[in-house]
Amino acid sequence: MLAFPPGTYTALVTPLSADSQSVDFDAYDRLVANQIENKITGIIPCGTTGESPTLSEAEKRELVRRSVALAKGKAQVVVGTGSNNTKHTIESSVAAMEAGADGVMLVTPYYSKPSQEGLFQHVSAVAKAVPAPIMLYNVPGRSVTELAVETLLRILEACPNVHGIKDASGNVLYCQDLLQKAEGRIQLFSGDDPLTLPLMSVGAVGVVSVTSNLYPRAVSEVVLDALAGRYAEAERKHRRLYPIHRALFMEPSPQPTKAALALKGRINASVRLPLVEASAECRARLSELMAAFEAA
Repeated sequence: MLAFPPGTYTALVTPLSADSQSVDFDAYDRLVANQIENKITGIIPCGTTGESPTLSEAEKRELVRRSVALAKGKAQVVVGTGSNNTKHTIESSVAAMEAGADGVMLVTPYYSKPSQEGLFQHVSAVAKAVPAPIMLYNVPGRSVTELAVETLLRILEACPNVHGIKDASGNVLYCQDLLQKAEGRIQLFSGDDPLTLPLMSVGAVGVVSVTSNLYPRAVSEVVLDALAGRYAEAERKHRRLYPIHRALFMEPSPQPTKAALALKGRINASVRLPLVEASAECRARLSELMAAFEAA
């Protein structure tokens, strides 16, 4: 049985203090509570959207602890534990599961540019060391290296605890090739909000969303309508969200998402270097689009 229920998983931002030097855990708790209130399927702390490369190990442990305490039994908790260091990925994954997470998400190792054999060995080492449901994360735009379909099929043969993949390849052909060849052995989630509905039309079962930080119920409704086969309704709702999806990536993520949440008074807009706060132009555009969306 595949481990990740179909639906919407929010790649959570990590709220920071105004000077970005510490995590605003109170704001984080409110953010998670809002996700649960809006019936999100799952939350993903400590991922790319959560600025994981700039978080300390102590901050990550506390974010996971709080996520489990607030969401366990109400939403899936899938922790971003991947890195370009296999040993560190194993250690982080073990810690997440010991803290009570439901699974872990492994990003394709970035910067190192491993070969396909390297990717296979990396995932295999983690899967064998960590008895946890694993969601892979294919994002060649950030990691440079794409997890090839044939490599993933090898992984599925060798690693029965690999149950899902977040596909941010931006290529609907990847989704179709994988699902056709995998024959039901893996669940694919869109890793790009604008492509959620197109990917679901060919077999994806949901989304790992950035937009749902801001509008969890609206994003979830699109996914639930699509899962139920109500594609006309899903398309109508998707089109309303589409300008928001695009705007949240008009500058490096999660800068725009944090700016949007700040406009709603939920968190500070601060990020950690090398990211910088969203520009005035970005904030103005977000304000305009959010007002139009919420008025409709």
